[in-house]
Amino acid sequence: MNFEITQDQLMLKEGVRKIANDFGLEYWREKDAKHEFVHELWSELGKNGYIGVSISEEYGGVGLGLVEMAMVIEELSKAGAGSTVGQLFMLTPIFGGITIERHGSEVQKREYLPKIASGEMNFCMALTEPNAGSNSLEITTFARKEGDHYIINGQKTWISGVNVADKMLLVARTTKKEDVQRKTDGISLFLVDSKDSAIVTQPIEKVGTHCVQSDEVFIENLKVHKDNLIGEEGKGWRYLVDTLNAERIVTTAGLVGTGELALKLAVDYSKERVVFNNTPIGAYQGIQFPLAELSAEINVAQLMNYKAAWLYDQSIPNGAEANTAKLIAGKAAFGLCDRAMQVLGGFGYAKEYHVERIWRDVRLFKIAPVSEEMILNFIAQHNLGMPRSY
Repeated sequence: MNFEITQDQLMLKEGVRKIANDFGLEYWREKDAKHEFVHELWSELGKNGYIGVSISEEYGGVGLGLVEMAMVIEELSKAGAGSTVGQLFMLTPIFGGITIERHGSEVQKREYLPKIASGEMNFCMALTEPNAGSNSLEITTFARKEGDHYIINGQKTWISGVNVADKMLLVARTTKKEDVQRKTDGISLFLVDSKDSAIVTQPIEKVGTHCVQSDEVFIENLKVHKDNLIGEEGKGWRYLVDTLNAERIVTTAGLVGTGELALKLAVDYSKERVVFNNTPIGAYQGIQFPLAELSAEINVAQLMNYKAAWLYDQSIPNGAEANTAKLIAGKAAFGLCDRAMQVLGGFGYAKEYHVERIWRDVRLFKIAPVSEEMILNFIAQHNLGMPRSY
């Protein structure tokens, strides 16, 4: 593959950078304080084609790929959004756009994709359950077939963005686990109305990522027409894994941008802050070396993420690359935010200087959407061929 950034990609980055700078650090600080979704920014991104960057032109998108989406997210993140913007692209362009375009019916594509691309329609995904976190095969939410409809019951947790979502990608079993030959059989994906009265939500109080609300979701006798099934009944695990790899890539792009933002905040402060013998603290190797090392790591994560995204765009297996990039980026981005807080000292703890927000937000992504430990399990088993450990 060719890692050279094209002229068109540079123009894409420049265009979104202008919007990103208009919605900079102060905008995100205010939204974080009010626990508000960034409707103004999202609307602007939709009007200018950035939400639909990877959706085919046939369905109202720009017709590029996940590589370009990663670049868009990086620019937004490093201009002030931090890691939260990766979640925004995860919710609608990935859970909605990618899943429908790659696995949905033609009717679903024509109904949903233009509205996703324009920013008119928001999505969320309901996968995680109280007793089925990383082990998604243990979900118990069940869809019972009745004529032309399914009746769905179950409970989900840590469902992000459901409060502003029009539609939900709902993951449920259509065959109980004890009745299938393989655990990956019998799982199906549904497109449902997130505002349906059969769906009740309850917000979860949390440390950060306040612009994207997370909820408990309770589903009781939700009636869904068979036309809202994604692909084949019982074959949803394959579609889900494809979606989750894309989820890793956009998460990593947000982490790369966050690392660059934290680095800039730390470096700028270190040049201005003078102590002792009228020397900027940035002149001291105790300040320089940790930042330099973490900067190298975030650059490596970016390159691996571009590789994962390129493979994804070519429909080539990319799980190893996507997971590796996310592991490195999660560690490096958190390290840079934490080091930025240390460089700024007391001011790093003050909301005025922005570091504390991105520090709070980025901590989540050592856990979500997949934990570092589960990535290491994946690498050991799939990359190294070692015995399954769980």
